[in-house]
Amino acid sequence: MNTHLTDQIEQLLSTDGPLPIVPAGDPVLRAGTARYEGQLGPALLARLVEALRVTMHAAPGVGLAAPQVGVPLRIAVIEDPATVPDEIKAARARAPQPFRVLVNPSYEGVGAERAAFYEGCLSVPGYQAVVARHAEVRLKGEDETGRIVDEVFTGWAARIVQHETDHLDGGLYLDRAELRSLAANEVLAARWAQATPGEAAEGLGFALP
Repeated sequence: MNTHLTDQIEQLLSTDGPLPIVPAGDPVLRAGTARYEGQLGPALLARLVEALRVTMHAAPGVGLAAPQVGVPLRIAVIEDPATVPDEIKAARARAPQPFRVLVNPSYEGVGAERAAFYEGCLSVPGYQAVVARHAEVRLKGEDETGRIVDEVFTGWAARIVQHETDHLDGGLYLDRAELRSLAANEVLAARWAQATPGEAAEGLGFALP
């Protein structure tokens, strides 16, 4: 075990409740992560996973990567209750996703289709921007028990796994975003709350794929 890392995580988990989310600008979000190869041991890994789950739910969000709480390991969690109107579910191919732990994930696009929608990030609070992503991806990795994961995700679930895996590579959604689309949350809610970003593209002057 990595004693420095385990001490860091023990300290992080020493208080109950959600963990602080690291904001954009902190180097831990840009440094990339180390593959998880048992550095924490099963018990400490389980505690970290539970803390990620609690923090994701409290935010609330549909995914959270370990570096977003200051831990430089290739681990993320996702869960999407998809509590949105049916029109949005249909337009964004969004369906409920159970709680999942992604360990050492990587993805590749399946086919050429791309989908562009507004996207936000817990580490960049207050704003959202349109990101064009693969509409379908093949995700490879493991779960928290070491079981091999090799699965195809589509629609909004594909967006979530791309967003979280990018975090593990030191990326933020803004790296892939159409910056002319950037909108404060209150403006997004007031003007661009449609199921697709077509009106925003026309109003703000950016192209969609």
